[in-house]
Amino acid sequence: MTVYIDPSRANFDAFKNLPRDQPIQMLNLLRYRDQAEYPDGNEHAGKGWSGRRAYAEYGATSGAIFRRVGGTLVWRGAFQTVVTGPDDMRWDDGFIAQYPSAAAFLEMIKDPDYQRAVVNRTAALADSRLVRFAPQPAGDGF
Repeated sequence: MTVYIDPSRANFDAFKNLPRDQPIQMLNLLRYRDQAEYPDGNEHAGKGWSGRRAYAEYGATSGAIFRRVGGTLVWRGAFQTVVTGPDDMRWDDGFIAQYPSAAAFLEMIKDPDYQRAVVNRTAALADSRLVRFAPQPAGDGF
């Protein structure tokens, strides 16, 4: 099974080649490690944190930057079951983050404080997906 924690160069280049001046929504699907895996020497290494706890630390340490660039959560959910898809697919949590523009997302990930915080995300996750969408009007139909 292939796992994904960070974007590939090709996927990140594709992201950067899309318009940067339009709102975006980012679907996040998360599967946590049982035990967070921090690099040796990290301040949290050896604390025995679960992946979920390490991800909470990521949220706490990156949240101010997320909000500063205009990010908001528009949906959050806890995984229950797959209806259409591989039988063995499972996620622990999912959410959709909205940014006023792709440029705001890029500003966030380039921020030095964010780059220090992201070690918690990497330590926390066994697998993830991050998918960019252009917001569309909501309503009562498909």
